[in-house]
Amino acid sequence: MAVFHRMKSYSRVFAATLVTCTVLVIIYSTLTLEVAGTHRDLPDISVKPGIDHPTFRVRPATADVKPNQVQISHVRTLAIQVSPGFRSAIPQSSAFWNRKLHSGLKTLDKAGNLTQPDINGNSTPESTESLQTNIADFNAYPSLYQDFLRSMHFRSPDVLINQPNKCTSRGKPDQVTLLLGIKSVPGNFEERQAVRETWGQEGVYEDSLLVRTVFLLGRSGSDDPDLTHLLSFEAQQFEDLLVWDFKDSFYNLTLKEHVFIKWSLQHCPQASFIFKGDDDVFVNTKAILKYLKSLEPAKMSKLYVGQIISQASPHRDPKIKYYVPPTFYDGPYLPYAGGGGFVFSGALLESLFSISRYIPFYPIDDVYTGMCFHALGIPPEKHSGFQTFDIREQDRGNPCVHRDLLVVHRRSPQQAIRLWRSMKSPLLMC
Repeated sequence: MAVFHRMKSYSRVFAATLVTCTVLVIIYSTLTLEVAGTHRDLPDISVKPGIDHPTFRVRPATADVKPNQVQISHVRTLAIQVSPGFRSAIPQSSAFWNRKLHSGLKTLDKAGNLTQPDINGNSTPESTESLQTNIADFNAYPSLYQDFLRSMHFRSPDVLINQPNKCTSRGKPDQVTLLLGIKSVPGNFEERQAVRETWGQEGVYEDSLLVRTVFLLGRSGSDDPDLTHLLSFEAQQFEDLLVWDFKDSFYNLTLKEHVFIKWSLQHCPQASFIFKGDDDVFVNTKAILKYLKSLEPAKMSKLYVGQIISQASPHRDPKIKYYVPPTFYDGPYLPYAGGGGFVFSGALLESLFSISRYIPFYPIDDVYTGMCFHALGIPPEKHSGFQTFDIREQDRGNPCVHRDLLVVHRRSPQQAIRLWRSMKSPLLMC
């Protein structure tokens, strides 16, 4: 009997010890994440009184949001004039996308160009029969391409994780100089954390230039691990995730572009400039801000700058990632800024959103963005500091070379952290 009581006593002690250890592990993990998320080595970032300190705070109420809990206000669209150059640059041919475009432009002309509320788009997939009727070789398209065509009209997915207060402080709009919208995917936590610790740090640069950061994600596919709870926890810790209810895939990058513009209009319309790029680029944030400060006033409201791809045409090889069937699109591409990273004026958000209602989604997001800017009569501007196809191999680890660049693609998380630390080091001599 005594042995029995001793065993019960040992069991109680063991259980208490186990519970205590579990709690300590959870607390330690949380503290470790919070420390990892704090800014470090920020000699160029100051914090002014009255403006949120650039650290990461926990606001659970804004992070773990069910779709039916998000109240999205409708975005009004502007009366838009489509540039004659854009109309003439896209051939009127039998290709499916060309027909949809010119049909939409005719609708715009007949409507008298009146201001209209945002149209959400039909969430019902396009029927296979309809697509077979309009595209003779639809059955020969790759399956992912067929999926894109079935849903290319859908434009308003639910918001699964939102950050409605990203650009406000104490209930008032912040004067955001630069909003960083960074394309990511659910599993890229390491890339996101590297951005947070380096060029994506939020705060006040150069005494008065406020930078805010959001990561743009869809949801995991049905064959991928379910990261819902991990993303929710990450969003609560760092308050920088935007997640929409669509499968995060290459062919949905245009949809991601569209919903980010809409989100910016709703929650950060006062941003002076928008950076849109990938989570594997390296950005010299200070250099971008210096460039933006140097702009003439007339250019500040109509900026679309990056590394420009000119005289490009669709790839017709089905084995290539950027394949476009001839029966889908006919004609060359208009010049556009490479999607690895580009900057545009926040003043153009409303015009971009409005014109996109009449331009069908295209499966390559940076090509589509270039089309929208051309339709507004705004050609892309080349800047040698944007190197989205990388630089010479021997210069890729050289911090002195990167000090003169704005955007470089691509860098691993480890490379980005090493570069950032080297560029910030007082011992660096260039």
